[in-house]
Amino acid sequence: MEAQPKQETEVVIITGMSGAGKTVAIQSFEDLGYYCIDNLPPELLSTFIKLMIESNQQPRNIAAVMDMRGGEMFHSLVDSVNHLQEATSVTPKVLFLDAQDEVLVRRYKETRRSHPLANAGLPLEGIKKERELLSDLKGRAQFIYNTSKMKPRELREKIQEEFSSNGSKVFTVNVMSFGFKHGIPIDADLVFDVRFLPNPYYIEELRLKSGLNEEVSSYVLKWADTKTLIEKLTDLFNFMIPQYKREGKTQLVIAFGCTGGQHRSVTLAEYFGNLLKADDETIITHRDVTIRKE
Repeated sequence: MEAQPKQETEVVIITGMSGAGKTVAIQSFEDLGYYCIDNLPPELLSTFIKLMIESNQQPRNIAAVMDMRGGEMFHSLVDSVNHLQEATSVTPKVLFLDAQDEVLVRRYKETRRSHPLANAGLPLEGIKKERELLSDLKGRAQFIYNTSKMKPRELREKIQEEFSSNGSKVFTVNVMSFGFKHGIPIDADLVFDVRFLPNPYYIEELRLKSGLNEEVSSYVLKWADTKTLIEKLTDLFNFMIPQYKREGKTQLVIAFGCTGGQHRSVTLAEYFGNLLKADDETIITHRDVTIRKE
């Protein structure tokens, strides 16, 4: 059997001017499934990548923020990039984030933080020093983003479009069921109470079954109120989900609740989870379906 070529590991080094958006950038790469590290000393980069490649874990792309917080060690970053380019199993890319001086000064004033190179001086002094120190690295960058007029959402979108493996934005819908008597899930974005629908619990032959059973789901879905609810929620989701995406949200948790989390909520979660799979990555979970029924 012919050996498969070894998959290359993409290593994105995120650097640039302090205040230009590196925090938003690393969060965006995390959403894309990259293994992310913030403020990694450049001298440790090659060692870390070697450990990742030699591990038995499935290869993952890596994104690492390296900036002036590393102090003197930052100056070894160019050497580290050169070393990575010689490795046959690694594809290094440098993403440099920049912004106009006046924008950086304003951002520092808004956050009330001091520039790492300003010492006790003015932010602009530190910005000028940093720009001079980063000039060579900027010239080696494959990607240069000027974030002066970018909102955080726009920076996330740009990174997602540039670095997503399938060229599309990452958006996950988590659809879950739960029982109100066991508590409302604290991580839900949207909660829908479906206790007004007819309850299969009071049908003896359905009581010990769940909404995962066809008999139970058919019972819940046959009512006019259920059909009206599905129609209205489908229209609501068709409107809201694109709005969430436009605002840069990467995950939405939709929770359906009934009394015990066994019948009605499970049925609706299954229905909408399968419906939404057509457009987005969707995960269906049933928090309370395995709790023993009374």
